[in-house]
Amino acid sequence: MPTLSIITAAYAPGAAYLKETVAGVEQQELPTGWQLEWVVQEDGAAPSLAHEFANVKSVLYEANGAQLGAAATRNLALSRASGDLIQVLDSDDVLLPGALGTLIPAFDDNRIHWAVGQADDLMPDGSRVPWDSALDHGTVRAGSVNRWAESHGGNWPIHCAGLMLRALSLRAIGGWVGLPGDEDIAMFAALSEIADGCNVDKVTWLYRQHPQQITRSGATRHLSEDCRRLALQRAKAVQLTGLNFADQGSCGFIPNAHLVDVGPALKGEKPI
Repeated sequence: MPTLSIITAAYAPGAAYLKETVAGVEQQELPTGWQLEWVVQEDGAAPSLAHEFANVKSVLYEANGAQLGAAATRNLALSRASGDLIQVLDSDDVLLPGALGTLIPAFDDNRIHWAVGQADDLMPDGSRVPWDSALDHGTVRAGSVNRWAESHGGNWPIHCAGLMLRALSLRAIGGWVGLPGDEDIAMFAALSEIADGCNVDKVTWLYRQHPQQITRSGATRHLSEDCRRLALQRAKAVQLTGLNFADQGSCGFIPNAHLVDVGPALKGEKPI
């Protein structure tokens, strides 16, 4: 039975809206034959959110026990995920009813490695502000997203906080990039350069706007130009070196592809 893993990097100081995020996940219905797991990884030296998930079905919660940042926290969650597909979900955003069931069918085409639905901005007063997609709906060919970003000052037309991705593809390009910000864009720049995706013509989630959100108030906001520059450099490097998925059409769902054996670390120990 294929599995979809939702990955959420949670952080207590930014968890004021977590109950609405939980409610959005709990109302999801997957297509027949699919099962759901929600992999939550809490960042921060003093984790305090475990109780928020105590009664939530299919949650796999762990805490870093240290302040590691969004990229490392998402990657640690990815290491625990068993899903064939990965759905990104921030702890202040909301999945609308039917969101996951709307995106999953896009992956019936083995050439599709990522998909995203449209998002309305959820304003502090509860109102919703819609946005027209900058890209055509349907199949998005490899490289076209980055060409758009190159011509628009390093700004991407796809909102990475709502992405659904093949787990194999996400791991193959190294997961989220170790940057202080825009780590999701730098990840997506590499993936979308070598893989087709799907821009779904339906609003599937709400992107919450509030004063405490990391992208608005984070201490690293001033580094955004550097982070987005690296994302474009990464896309260009992938293009120029010819990196690719050898046969996009062969990348379906491979059972237990996440299973590997890992023992105690031998750093500083004499090799056996």
